[in-house]
Amino acid sequence: MPSPPLAWWMGILLLLFSPPALAATTMDEACLSSLRLSLVDPDNSLRNWTKANFEAPCNGFTSYLTGVTCNNGRVYKLALSGLSLGGAISPFVANCSNLQSLDLSSNQISGSITPEISALLNLAVLNLSANRLSGAIPPQLALCAYLNVIDLHANLLSGQIPDQLGLLVRLSSFDVSYNRLEGPIPVLLANRSGVETAAPRFNASSFVGNPDLYGYPLPPMRGKGLSVLSIVGIGLGSGLLSLVLSFTGVCIWLRVTERTAMMAADDGKISHLMPEY
Repeated sequence: MPSPPLAWWMGILLLLFSPPALAATTMDEACLSSLRLSLVDPDNSLRNWTKANFEAPCNGFTSYLTGVTCNNGRVYKLALSGLSLGGAISPFVANCSNLQSLDLSSNQISGSITPEISALLNLAVLNLSANRLSGAIPPQLALCAYLNVIDLHANLLSGQIPDQLGLLVRLSSFDVSYNRLEGPIPVLLANRSGVETAAPRFNASSFVGNPDLYGYPLPPMRGKGLSVLSIVGIGLGSGLLSLVLSFTGVCIWLRVTERTAMMAADDGKISHLMPEY
């Protein structure tokens, strides 16, 4: 697991050696300012994400920042869906330590899912769907024990689904459809209706659109089929072999026939030259 960024450790030090209110504000400021730097905003939707507002992002339960919701003076929800945002997800988002919902869906954000999200121990909703995120799904997300929703559909994610995600007992919504994932679906995500009937079981719609993903509730792994070129090659090879064998057989038959005829002719000559007694 990658080490947390330097700013994250600086935030921890501020939290330890600063008054609680000041420490919380500093952590949120570091989170929001770094996130703004990592994002590209072609439509200027984040025009009020300024340094002045970062210094006091929350005023009780309100915020002047677009997409930011506060609770008791702390940032607890980021909702920046459908704003045509590009760029990447900053690892410094881990500084929003009180964050419970992170929604960056329906944008053009690329790069990987930063594993530092696992430091958001209060996170309940993670929606990064309909972006251009690539790379593997971080297994460290299993450290966010309060996660109820993981929505990563319609990205470019690859690799296997981490088995560790099946340990998230509160998970009630899970969607990784239409990516480039491969390998078996973890058993604990495919069928979690064991002892506790209230535990959810995610159906095929959570996994479709990944051609190399297999296992319940999707069909089992299929053997690698032959390509069209291979089938054509086998057919041509078989036909050529049959032709060669047929030609060889005809040649042998002609040779045998010719030899038989010659032997018969020789017998006739000998019988003609032999004197009669």
